[in-house]
Amino acid sequence: MAKVIDFQTSPDQYRHWRVEYDGPVANLFMDVDEDGGLFDGYQLKLNSYDLGVDIELADVVQRMRFEHPEVKVVVMQSGKDRVFCAGANIRMLGGAAHSHKVNFCKFTNETRNTFEAAEADSGQKYIAAVKGACAGGGYELALACNHIMLTDDSTSSVALPEVPLLAVLPGTGGLTRVTDKRKVRRDRADIFCSIEEGVKGKRAKEWRLVDEVIPNSKFDDVVQKRAREFAAASPKVDVSKGITLGPLAKTVAEDGSLSYSLVEVVVDRAKRTATITLSGPDADAPADMAAFEAQGDQAYMLRLARELDDAILHLRLNEMEAGLWSFRTQGDPELFAAHEALLADNADHWLANEVRQYWKRILKRVDVTSRSMMALVEHGSCFVGVLAELLFAVDRSYMMEDEFDGDNRHMAAVTLTDANFGPYPMGNGITRLETRFLGEPEAVEAAKAKIGEALEAEEADELGLVTMILDDIDWEDEIRIFAEERASFSPDAMTGMEANLRFAGPETMETRIFGRLTAWQNWIFNRPNAVGETGALQRYGTGVRGDYNMERV
Repeated sequence: MAKVIDFQTSPDQYRHWRVEYDGPVANLFMDVDEDGGLFDGYQLKLNSYDLGVDIELADVVQRMRFEHPEVKVVVMQSGKDRVFCAGANIRMLGGAAHSHKVNFCKFTNETRNTFEAAEADSGQKYIAAVKGACAGGGYELALACNHIMLTDDSTSSVALPEVPLLAVLPGTGGLTRVTDKRKVRRDRADIFCSIEEGVKGKRAKEWRLVDEVIPNSKFDDVVQKRAREFAAASPKVDVSKGITLGPLAKTVAEDGSLSYSLVEVVVDRAKRTATITLSGPDADAPADMAAFEAQGDQAYMLRLARELDDAILHLRLNEMEAGLWSFRTQGDPELFAAHEALLADNADHWLANEVRQYWKRILKRVDVTSRSMMALVEHGSCFVGVLAELLFAVDRSYMMEDEFDGDNRHMAAVTLTDANFGPYPMGNGITRLETRFLGEPEAVEAAKAKIGEALEAEEADELGLVTMILDDIDWEDEIRIFAEERASFSPDAMTGMEANLRFAGPETMETRIFGRLTAWQNWIFNRPNAVGETGALQRYGTGVRGDYNMERV
């Protein structure tokens, strides 16, 4: 049986990262345990990383937001001498299944994006303090920081050597961040991505690959001085104490199904489906943010977010043949609206902001998940506000129309709130409704005029908020036919189709990373020049270069 990958961890379990907190500055050290790989068969030498290292980093970044809101600057640095980070572990990549490589790169991308956005979303600025070799995924860690500082000595450099060394791409966003974020000139970027040795010192600064180059003798002092300067200039409101993120209560059944306190996932491996049911709140919303804060990680909107996030990650890596996900909700719509409204009405409160930003990240995770997805708006559901965003994230949505025989739950309805018109943009920078109605901006305005109304099937259909409304006679047959049809198609074709259809509208650095760059990397990961027996990934470290088919395709 394949190893089940668990995305839950905590500081007392870390093997690869440590954090030293000093008021508004946190010093984050990457100190990878060579023998702490997620799988057997490789050592994580030179601060190289695998998925396990990145699971810890994602946890660090998340806890920095919730548990340490006093932090205004995070200094990412190496805990080892003469190396910052050598990037993704090559032995791991060479031995991993294609599906694992792709999911690893996706999760890595999402983690990079999270700390890259931390300054704008949470007022936490990340500095990369680079001493020693900083290559491949190591430089991609630095690229996602808001400020890069490089020591000026004979051994420290930044590099993206994947093309000449491995016949693959800097696929965690490296190419895109060099051009779109760092705005490196194209011809210089071409040179940079074609050489193994990287770029050092003043040239790295001149080429915009780093922000500062500092003499080695002064480096550590200047890094800490700069961190203090950034912290002093930060507009982030002082927060004295965060909340603790405790372990999730989760049960995993033998058939792959998951059970949390608010989320249930039923996996049907024979039919290759997963049904995700989100429960509405069972108690009134807290009276104010002080009461919400007192509930800590058990506050409904945060608990639901954490459970859904974990379920998505679990299904992605552990149930890869479950190709169709169905999202359901059950609960009191008005009660859910009240919980959401508390956060919206207090958006400038640090914790309300963090929960809302977390929901934004989760919805983006749904957007880029390579599964067919549908939503079922049934009687008894609570597709309200941020949960209604799921209707616009999935590929198709089906809604119950009129009463169903023997069903005494409240009528199926969709309720829009301000959450659907701005706070949760997609990677393309616009809302899911704006993306849905790209050629009909007036449809967005028509939907906006209905904020707060419980829209039953006919009206939701007229507004274009659902794909199809179905009565008692047709409901089960139509959904069964769709599910069977989806399961009969090539999953590769489905992934390509869905990824392109989901991201209409503007192209951004984020859509390029998850779209164009990822698509090319996925293709390259299948090519013999990289992964064949004589390919560069397989021959790496043997002293023999890859044997390439030289056709240009």
